[in-house]
Amino acid sequence: KQLTAIFAFGSCGGFSGRNVVSLFCGDGRNETLNANFHYPFRLSQVPLIEGNTTICNHSVTTTHLVGDSASSAEFFVGIATVCFLYSMVALLVYLGYMHVYKDSDFGPIFDFVITAILVFMWLVCSSAWAKGLQNVKDATDTEGISATLAFLKGSNVTCEVTEYGSMRALNISAVFGYLNMFIWAGNAWFVYKETRWHSQKISSQPGSGRQQVPAPI
Repeated sequence: KQLTAIFAFGSCGGFSGRNVVSLFCGDGRNETLNANFHYPFRLSQVPLIEGNTTICNHSVTTTHLVGDSASSAEFFVGIATVCFLYSMVALLVYLGYMHVYKDSDFGPIFDFVITAILVFMWLVCSSAWAKGLQNVKDATDTEGISATLAFLKGSNVTCEVTEYGSMRALNISAVFGYLNMFIWAGNAWFVYKETRWHSQKISSQPGSGRQQVPAPI
């Protein structure tokens, strides 16, 4: 669990990428812009064009990328960090205080409830981040950049992203998010088996008591 959580928040939280945007002017000249984006992906604060400048004979003011996926990205990284810390504490308890853990009802029940909550949180944050990641991709591709550059409308200037930054790490982070959900769900089942709810269920089943031994003939 620790490793998958590390992969999840490490591949997302440490990301930085750049797309190269080529502008093909009507007079045959080319201009180049850099669309830089990084965690936490507040794209609306990332300048695509800084200051007043002239591009393809058009006067352009400061222009930012469009979109903000910070909430989903920070939520995802936050849940991954919490799960990492909780799994480290749980490992410490399992290794050093297992006798205390098993001798009380509170320990296994508390562990199961927290684990079940984290399973649900992994589902929510992974889904939110998958949507946020798609928004980042849409905002930094050719269509998204073209929509951001207002001076392209009604002009003979064309825009194309000619070099894409690798988003493999972000795709991996989304995959590890769902993988963590399944891993924690499996762990929840094993924790549930340590609770008194499971033991009471087993003891209440027919035939679970001592079987009568037939008298010898």
